[in-house]
Amino acid sequence: MLAVHQATAAARRLSLEQSCPVLIEAMTYRVGHHSTSDDSTRYRSISEIRHWQTSYDPVQRFRVFLEARGWWDEQQEQQLRDRERLGVLTAIERAEGKPLPPLSELFADVYHSKPAHLVQQERELHGHLSKYPEHYSTDRGVH
Repeated sequence: MLAVHQATAAARRLSLEQSCPVLIEAMTYRVGHHSTSDDSTRYRSISEIRHWQTSYDPVQRFRVFLEARGWWDEQQEQQLRDRERLGVLTAIERAEGKPLPPLSELFADVYHSKPAHLVQQERELHGHLSKYPEHYSTDRGVH
């Protein structure tokens, strides 16, 4: 951990002193799947994943670092988790109480001008909704 801090500090110093970009190469390992449809155990072993989780997880390593210095403990960890869980649940409840945005927003805010493939997808969606209106609520912002 200290070596990483020293390397980034040195890179920052070099960049500022010489007014140039600095490339920092960092090794990472994705312990989770790419998505819900990906099962990464098909191409890597569970023991490999566990090895990286237990030996190189930066969050766990930082926690051990803090605990070793008496700056963090299990009670603080649990209090933080409880507080943040409550915050997430409160935010979900608040969000679910808001009206849904118009369906057109699904295709907005990505491109300055909507490309042809999105125009086509939007047209197909509206066709689908028109064909099967009984399966979709139109009173919650779908229009």
